[in-house]
Amino acid sequence: MPEKTTAENIFGSIVETLAESGSKQKSVSFFGEEKSNPVASQFNRLFGRQKPVYNLLGGGKSADVLLWRNKKVSASFLTGATAIWVLFEWLEYHCLTLVFFALVLGMLAQFIWSNASGLFSSGRSQTKVPRLVLPEEIFVNIAITISAEVNRALSFLQDVASGGNIKQLLVVLASLWAAAVLGSWFSFLTVLYVGIVAAHTLPVFYERYEDQVDSFVYKVLQQIQDNYRKLDDGVLSKIPKGKLKGKKFE
Repeated sequence: MPEKTTAENIFGSIVETLAESGSKQKSVSFFGEEKSNPVASQFNRLFGRQKPVYNLLGGGKSADVLLWRNKKVSASFLTGATAIWVLFEWLEYHCLTLVFFALVLGMLAQFIWSNASGLFSSGRSQTKVPRLVLPEEIFVNIAITISAEVNRALSFLQDVASGGNIKQLLVVLASLWAAAVLGSWFSFLTVLYVGIVAAHTLPVFYERYEDQVDSFVYKVLQQIQDNYRKLDDGVLSKIPKGKLKGKKFE
């Protein structure tokens, strides 16, 4: 059928474009054989971006961690997230088990410390064992941050649902559907860990090779748009569309 042949040709063209663009960008990024045009890169920023990546991430300590300005903190955070993911996913530990084991070890350590200090003090007063007290501000700040982010997400979803922008609504619905599918494939902890790894790798990679990434993405989007026009002219425009006529009421 002509429609099937046209669709196959378009799909093959997309694959060839991705392969050619990927090979070109790879040679530019790692071997330095070509240089991107700095004038063109100023106008082809991804999604119309005008601010630096550091400012888009909010600046401050969070941006420093995500962009590896402080390598020790970034590496420690990523290592801790990896250790937690391995404990719960690979070794199949449970949260309550680890919490109670930690409490048992803490109580034993405090018991040994408080009694051993009296034995080795030679009649002097016992060494005061330090007390672990969590400040209330930590829990208050966590609750405020979580509630603010949840309310912002709910407000965004409600604005999209009632805004009348069909394109934006379809994009959000497709994103939520994709998130639901991913949630059925992986556990919440795995999805959260993948998000943490992506947050610690993609921004710093984009900041280093932003000209090449922007150029590659725009070439792909342009090719997809051209192929969609061909598909529309060759297939979609030939599909008969029914006409709805309203009834007249006297």
